[in-house]
Amino acid sequence: MDIEKYSFKRLDESEAEIIKELFVSVFAKEPWNDDWSDKNQLRLYIHDLIGQNNSLTFGLYEDTELIGISMGHKKHWYSGTEYCIDELCINTSKQGKGIGTLFVNEIERVCKELGMTHIFLLTENNVPAFEFYKKIGFYELKNNVAFVKKL
Repeated sequence: MDIEKYSFKRLDESEAEIIKELFVSVFAKEPWNDDWSDKNQLRLYIHDLIGQNNSLTFGLYEDTELIGISMGHKKHWYSGTEYCIDELCINTSKQGKGIGTLFVNEIERVCKELGMTHIFLLTENNVPAFEFYKKIGFYELKNNVAFVKKL
């Protein structure tokens, strides 16, 4: 991999349209199959992730094309400040080539520079992302459980 053609940068709401394009192109496919046909709901969701005071969004570019995004927020916790990743994706055609590892390594580097002590994220245990995160050093919190209640 020629890492010279990749660039990493912080993103904000001015990049919302290209973020939405990449996000939908990844998550509307297998294994997630998310239905983002409601454009207003998509706009609101992306704003929730990238448009808040504590939002922290990163992008990975290959030349001038956005191929990776990480959308999350800073969370101040008793053990230090965490980067809580709400969404992370790599362009589907670029997956499996080491680009996700490169991207997460850059996220870790910047988070350390910002004084953060942890990166926290949730994923499903039946998708390829689960094994990817384990492979790059994340570990499963065995005592934590996610709950949801449909209204």
